[in-house]
Amino acid sequence: MYRLDSTMARGEGAEQYAASLLSVKPINTDIKTAKPNDQRNRLSVWNKLCYAIGGAPYQITGSALGFFLQIYLLDVAQLDPFHASIILFVGRAWDAVTDPTVGFLVSRSRWTRIGRMMPWILFSTPFAVLTYFLIWYVPPFEQGKVVWYLIFYCLFQSMQTCFHVPYSALTMFISNDQKERDSATAYRMMVEVLGTVLGTAIQGQIVGGDTSCPTEPDEHDSRNSTNTSIVSLNETKRAYLISSGVISIIYIFCATVLFLGVKEKKESGRKVSQLTFCQGLWLVMGYGPYIKLVIGFLFTSLAFMLLEGNFALFITYALGHRKDYQNILLVIMLSGTVTIPFWQWFLTRFGKKKAVYFGITWAVPFMILIVCIKSNLTISYLVSVAAGVSVAAAFLLPWSMLPDVVDDFKVKNPDIHGHEALFYSYYVFFIKFASGLSLGVSTLSLKFAGYVTGSCSQPEAVSLTLKVLVSPVPVALIAVGLLILWTYPIDEERRQGNRKLLQEMLDSESETSVLGSSV
Repeated sequence: MYRLDSTMARGEGAEQYAASLLSVKPINTDIKTAKPNDQRNRLSVWNKLCYAIGGAPYQITGSALGFFLQIYLLDVAQLDPFHASIILFVGRAWDAVTDPTVGFLVSRSRWTRIGRMMPWILFSTPFAVLTYFLIWYVPPFEQGKVVWYLIFYCLFQSMQTCFHVPYSALTMFISNDQKERDSATAYRMMVEVLGTVLGTAIQGQIVGGDTSCPTEPDEHDSRNSTNTSIVSLNETKRAYLISSGVISIIYIFCATVLFLGVKEKKESGRKVSQLTFCQGLWLVMGYGPYIKLVIGFLFTSLAFMLLEGNFALFITYALGHRKDYQNILLVIMLSGTVTIPFWQWFLTRFGKKKAVYFGITWAVPFMILIVCIKSNLTISYLVSVAAGVSVAAAFLLPWSMLPDVVDDFKVKNPDIHGHEALFYSYYVFFIKFASGLSLGVSTLSLKFAGYVTGSCSQPEAVSLTLKVLVSPVPVALIAVGLLILWTYPIDEERRQGNRKLLQEMLDSESETSVLGSSV
């Protein structure tokens, strides 16, 4: 449940969250000469809130698409599982390709009156909103349905990328003070988790209230049954449009708040080194710690994306909780939101690598339990609460560790500047490509299992396939990912050392800039 894909750039040291959510203390109040610079770099609570709110659209739309798009294409748009698998895979694969492309273009963007990242965010918003709304509209024709969803899904992913890649990199440009970035990141983290809850709640509660089996057989009056089916399906279509309209309005509101409340800071004394696309690719992919982090989380994220993409179908057809699936999904996200402070404390107390192992493995027993027990609604809710704890860790940890790699790269390559967006965009590229692969393969496997579009019940082979997709396969992927992350070299000692070196580099550049201006 990633998106947490489905996600999904934090400032360095996200473990500072618990101490810095409400206020940030000065680094060293004894050094009087540092006060003016500290005051200039400080962010107000309003600035941090506005910055955090800007991350909500990605999570809201991501959770809605991640949990509901597959079941929408199969049971509402009533596409063949093969065609649905093509849409899901190609859309996510296209989305993955656009990430490094946009990251490269952003890294070469020139400074404007509103910054270097903000124009991308501002101008992509209206197109993202329009294409998102059209994804949830069922066109009144049959022949071109696949093309319709493929086009608008790809267009939305492109516009969303033009919003999210610059927004992720914006973390490094809202302040020069690392603790201020940590504090702003903490605000963002909480708002984004709330965004996943909001997306699940809006889509699930509006659509869930109108979802009923459109083809329930009626032995006494097949004609009335058919009429009821048509009415029910039309109501479900209308519910999806209403929920997408609500989410679109929230998207515009969040982008507006971000634009009005955040001022992007220009890096003083630094010039962005211009690299070609291939040079940028080699620069990022040739850095060892980054590769280990990305590949490790690629496997663990793939596990949670398989779980996310198939969980609604699993609850509906394997467990038989058709009328409760949206509430079960909401419980998972609420549980994850509530446990975020615990994981922030755990990061502070035990370090990030230990948090990875403890947090992600927490979900494994519950993945196994949910497919082994006989279908029971109460147990399903209890398992959902427990699983949400691990979802919070899976959401938090990759993005809290990625800035550490960026800082480590800066220490090792002090003469290379302005390529933060490349690290984030390539990371998102791999995660999104994995997401598309998981959704495409899982939907295609349902076709081979004999999935019947629009039916109230499915063959036993479909139930078995769904169980495999939400338990044995994710558990195996988690095991591989954790083995790779064991070799990740940036521990707490190295991270703290990098932080001190970067602060010294920043202070040295500031002194040079002051001396140059005085001359």
